[in-house]
Amino acid sequence: MEIAVMGGTGLIGSQVVTLLNTAGHKAVPHSQSTGVDVISGRGVDDAVAGADVVVNLTNSPTFDEASAAFFRTSMDNLLAAARKGGAGHFVILSIVGVDRVPELDYYRAKVLQEKILEAGPVPYSIVRATQFMEFMDAVLSWTADGDTVRLPATPIQPIASKDVAGAVAEVAAGAPLNGIRDIGGPEVFPLDELGRITLARKGDDRTVVTDPTAGMFAAVKGDVLTDMGARLAPTRYADWLS
Repeated sequence: MEIAVMGGTGLIGSQVVTLLNTAGHKAVPHSQSTGVDVISGRGVDDAVAGADVVVNLTNSPTFDEASAAFFRTSMDNLLAAARKGGAGHFVILSIVGVDRVPELDYYRAKVLQEKILEAGPVPYSIVRATQFMEFMDAVLSWTADGDTVRLPATPIQPIASKDVAGAVAEVAAGAPLNGIRDIGGPEVFPLDELGRITLARKGDDRTVVTDPTAGMFAAVKGDVLTDMGARLAPTRYADWLS
């Protein structure tokens, strides 16, 4: 099977390409570094021409209101190229609970991306994942101030990027779901506790202060970013830290 992986040189995309090629498929990575620009459309038609499956793992460079325009333009360009090139399956990666946090610009933009795909001309699959373990350092940096990091107690279900990549590769190699598959890590933590665990394991002596108003996840109400009924990945956070 020939699979075009847009964003195929990034954290998830590079692992998806490796997994698919190891399984005997022909997965080709595409990104700006390979001459493909999903916003201008440069190189898009050639990248997806003849592909059986298009996997779109590109992401907005910002998390603000501009992210909606990124997903609208990129999806319009990629879906048009996929239809023209005869692709029979289009896959995207989204976020568990994304439609339950309308307060966040980026989450609204990801919902828009899902809706464009659902209304598009190509059979599709949406993989929704919980928060990546690899993003924890960035989360800590957003609200760090000297010796203190402020974090809300938002429930988080961290998942390793390798497990996300495995789920995306499995879906890409299968029949279109024409729906959503939720995947998540095997454990749920309050975000402030996760911050303390992370800093302790790294030997970082900064203090985590619980602050329900701090950072992006302060806008999240309840446990909407978790789903223990999803397909649970095997990697536990402590093992990943090790």
